[in-house]
Amino acid sequence: MKAIVTVVGKDKAGIVAGVSAKCADLGLNIDDISQTVLDEYFTMMAVVSSADKKDFAVLRHEFDDLSEALHVKINIQSSAIFEAMHNL
Repeated sequence: MKAIVTVVGKDKAGIVAGVSAKCADLGLNIDDISQTVLDEYFTMMAVVSSADKKDFAVLRHEFDDLSEALHVKINIQSSAIFEAMHNL
């Protein structure tokens, strides 16, 4: 299973730590990560993977809870969506 995690919100300490910890808790490995601060806004994109098949509804729910706690917007999507768009 491979997925893309995106994070956007007002910059503050602990966002990367919170998202990384949640990924570890969910059994997701961070294969690649990029983050930047644009003006006062934090943006991050990470490619995550797992040897096990994961239920995206459960993953989204877990990240929704973290979004509220960190006051950011977190989204997770299957990388297959991006691969299919690229092949069109």
